[in-house]
Amino acid sequence: MSADFDTSRGLPSLFLTAATSSFTQFLSMAAPDLLPGRRPLPPGAAGDLAPHGTTIVALTCDQGVVMAGDRRATMGNLIGSRDIEKVHAADPYSLVGTAGTAGVAIEIVRLFKVELEHYEKIEGATLSLDGKANRLAAMIRNNLGAAMQGLAVVPLYAGFDLAVSDPSRAGRIFSYDVAGGMYEERGGFDAVGSGAVFAKSALKKRYRPGLPIDEAIRLAVEALYDAADDDTATGGPDLTRKIYPVVMTATAEGTRRLSDEEAATVAEAVVAARMENPGG
Repeated sequence: MSADFDTSRGLPSLFLTAATSSFTQFLSMAAPDLLPGRRPLPPGAAGDLAPHGTTIVALTCDQGVVMAGDRRATMGNLIGSRDIEKVHAADPYSLVGTAGTAGVAIEIVRLFKVELEHYEKIEGATLSLDGKANRLAAMIRNNLGAAMQGLAVVPLYAGFDLAVSDPSRAGRIFSYDVAGGMYEERGGFDAVGSGAVFAKSALKKRYRPGLPIDEAIRLAVEALYDAADDDTATGGPDLTRKIYPVVMTATAEGTRRLSDEEAATVAEAVVAARMENPGG
């Protein structure tokens, strides 16, 4: 915490005079040590010291967008966690999924949520979907120092664009690189993480514009299944432990996470189909 942050005599003047709608910018002035990218790190690579989340997929559909993530986190050749959650609602109309260092990813997602809420409270309006995507890019860029030491986070951001009148065209997906570069994916689908190359190959063969939302959900789970089939860091549906992918949607009605029962129904149907046809 910043040495100037002393509440014994009331709130510091910074809290009363700072005219910024960016919570991250405010925090960089009030307590920069609380930002993920501002903490000092020991020299050398640190990537193997923390669990890493793996594969996230997103695709547009006739009602908006679907995002799904597997539940495995790895530490080198070990499984660090079997039931980590990597897909979250960023706000009422957008979703964020993360691959990379799990602890840093969780912190950035939490900060991103506060960033969007802070903007809305200060400005009295909601950021555009492009504005939200740019704010996330800045946060990833601020983490570059840690990323160079192996503590990288690469998100996938998707949402329902309220500025688009046609719901079938309102779903949008943004990808990022480790340096904070932002790219809108106009092909209708994308994936990040160690299993991304296999997931995208599966999506490429089956995706078509305007998919009904139920088919898009099924396709997202199938893509994760294919990723897990070829990538050891991606976890497939665990029917024994009842661990299934996290699947969320963003539509005109807002964001929604499929219940465990709904995710189980889809995952079990995919596994049953692959018992008959392993190649899909």
